[in-house]
Amino acid sequence: MFRVRLDKFEGPLDLLLFFIQRDELDIYDIPIADITDEFLSYVTIMEEIDLDGVGDFLYLAAMLISIKAKMLLPVPELDEEGEPIDPRTELVEKLLEYIRFKEAAAQLEQKLEDRGNEFTRVRFEADRQGIEADPDSIKDGTVFDLIRALRRVLTEAPDEPVHNVESEAYSIEEQQDYVRSALVKIERASFVELVSRRSKPFIITTFLAVLELARQGAIRIRFNRSTDDFSVEKTDLLHQVYVTDVNQRNEEGSESEPRSETEDATEKL
Repeated sequence: MFRVRLDKFEGPLDLLLFFIQRDELDIYDIPIADITDEFLSYVTIMEEIDLDGVGDFLYLAAMLISIKAKMLLPVPELDEEGEPIDPRTELVEKLLEYIRFKEAAAQLEQKLEDRGNEFTRVRFEADRQGIEADPDSIKDGTVFDLIRALRRVLTEAPDEPVHNVESEAYSIEEQQDYVRSALVKIERASFVELVSRRSKPFIITTFLAVLELARQGAIRIRFNRSTDDFSVEKTDLLHQVYVTDVNQRNEEGSESEPRSETEDATEKL
């Protein structure tokens, strides 16, 4: 399983809040039927790319389906006082509690930042490659916007042939090199254009490679919601991350393998 962690990606309740804020919905009157269908479409994509923590999304998906089924009953359930029970009540309470915790966490984070500005001190953060990632690597959006763009290109991807052919295999490292090579001569590239008319394995692996490069601070991601697309633009760290990756591969014995055209192209960065 490929694990990726981004500051703006938390969990299934974040996805629900994303829908509510995007469509300006009343949190006390959530349109369960529409929300459930869209939530399940996102979970399907997340299962396909095997993001860490997808089990939590499946649990909430089951909860949404249960609520949707109860709301379709001709006679609603009644409480002890004979009043109809809204099946959404538990979900609304969870969302409100989650919002309170997020707001409290944001206030604590702000206090930590304010306190850090009062004294001159060095703040260390552990990183496996010793590269400081850009906290703004994802601009004006969330990981759910990324998944929406991924859903678009997977929908437009050509169907796999029914006859037996040799399967294609791609690695995260190879696709990182592919993205780097695309950014050799240009500052910014469209994700849709990078993977247009390519196979689903190619698209998904490239998507994961983009997330990893963003985590490392080698690229920034900017959104274009009007077209369900996003752009990747290189940062000053792109070449540094490439050199670090190559050195790491050499230590693992990859220096004996022939160099690819992609590796040669990225040296121009």
